[in-house]
Amino acid sequence: MSVLVFLATATLGDPVRAILGRDYNSNPGRVAELEQLLNTDANVVSRYFDWLGGLLTGDPGVSLASGQPVGELISDSVVNSAVLVLLSAVVMIPLAFGLAMVSAHYRRRRPDTVIQTVLLAMAGLPEFVIGVLLIALLATSVLTVLPAVTITSPTGSPWDNPDVMVLPTLTLVLWVTPYVSRIVRASLLEVIDSDYVELARLKGIPEKVVIRKHALLNAIVPGIQVVALQLAFLAGGVVIVETLFSYPGVGLQLVDAVRNHDVAVVQALSMIIAGVYVVVNLVADLLSILLTPRARTAISS
Repeated sequence: MSVLVFLATATLGDPVRAILGRDYNSNPGRVAELEQLLNTDANVVSRYFDWLGGLLTGDPGVSLASGQPVGELISDSVVNSAVLVLLSAVVMIPLAFGLAMVSAHYRRRRPDTVIQTVLLAMAGLPEFVIGVLLIALLATSVLTVLPAVTITSPTGSPWDNPDVMVLPTLTLVLWVTPYVSRIVRASLLEVIDSDYVELARLKGIPEKVVIRKHALLNAIVPGIQVVALQLAFLAGGVVIVETLFSYPGVGLQLVDAVRNHDVAVVQALSMIIAGVYVVVNLVADLLSILLTPRARTAISS
């Protein structure tokens, strides 16, 4: 992972020439200063291990654009993005599971058809289209009840004004809910048609109890896996959403760093996004093992 991030940023060309642009030939002093700072004279392998060593010791380098340590520069953005993703997950998970349960309960009837049609249509929309539609609907053309962009004070946080959190959160929720809900519904229907659920019905157990205790618990493992995949997807997907709403998070800062050829910031933010992807999937695997009796038995034996 670290090799890919480093090579992807190292192969973009000479960072000093990209930073100075037209001033590259007319300002040799600044060229020498940046080459020393970026250690461009060393070979790629040496530069990689220097960068990796700094990363592992908590020193991802210094921002070329601002001159500040990268760790201090990105800390607020990481917190802001984490809050946005967490808030989206808190809304998305119960909404997706609730829609899946209603849809499975009314299988092949009108509520199921309506829900699946809407979810299928939404699943085909990319996040920036959903965001633009929400801005037109709730912030500009139709209604003006919410701010179209995130405006915060330099020392404040986005959630100081809860109104600015609504549209970015709603965009992410509407973007990932269709995928989670459709997969959970498919898992529920598979479990509902199984023999042990039919046996529970024959014993006279009420249908609501059958769905809640027998079907949902067995269908929750695939749901956890797809929720984890979507949360990991959100970690990268916030780049477009944060840019669209000018939300001061990892995504917006990553775009600014790429524009400014701030290699150290791009590398640090890319590693954070990749790390979130790995950690979320690892947690999902552990939860799947804990919630699957067969897997627990296999490990314990």
